Amino acid sequence: MRKILAQILLVVVILIGFATEDAKAQIDEDQTGAWYMYFWNAQIKEGSWGFQGDLQYRNWNLMGDLEQLLLRGGLTYKPKNASILFTLGYGHITTGAFDSSEILNTESRIYQEALFPQKIGSIFYLRHRFRYEQRWVEDQDFRTRYRYNLFIDVPINSKVIDKKTLYFAFYNELFINGQRDIGDDRSVELFDRNRTYGALGYAIRKNLKVQLGVMRQITDNWAKTQMQLSLHHNW
Repeated sequence: MRKILAQILLVVVILIGFATEDAKAQIDEDQTGAWYMYFWNAQIKEGSWGFQGDLQYRNWNLMGDLEQLLLRGGLTYKPKNASILFTLGYGHITTGAFDSSEILNTESRIYQEALFPQKIGSIFYLRHRFRYEQRWVEDQDFRTRYRYNLFIDVPINSKVIDKKTLYFAFYNELFINGQRDIGDDRSVELFDRNRTYGALGYAIRKNLKVQLGVMRQITDNWAKTQMQLSLHHNW
């Protein structure tokens, strides 16, 4: 009986090993993905209130294998004589499984954020963004997440980012999970992911910029490189 149990245990261990390898192989970490993005914001008659949002079409590959479709928008408030910008917003996210157009799940998300601009020296333009999210992910319990993003823009042919300015754009964003229990005896790690990005930007007009760059995303389970093409529009 002990030999039979030992053999059964050995088979189970082997099957678990194969399953683990299959899970790891579900995402091709060597394949470059691509994110195509449009960011916008608008002030109401140059007052304290405004709106902002973004549309993002994210692919596991360069085009066609959907990773995420993200639609997000929010109400902004900027106190008078202050540089900080507050946002209360909502996002809807459709996520696709790697190499499968049929496996999709959805998420609704409410978020609050604060954005602090900062300038160091004559050419280093920084922004600190703190974001708190409340998440309703399909087939999971209610979740929360904390995010901090440091943006750095460095103009190349000018001291300010104005019309016809070339500039370098960098950011690093850290994601930390709040509630780790997501239901049905499942849990997530405290560390959710980290994104590091570098790009070349060009100001088409003072209120319209385009960036082309590369982002490296590291999650608790996998890491992947993404090309990013983004349009940034101030109305």
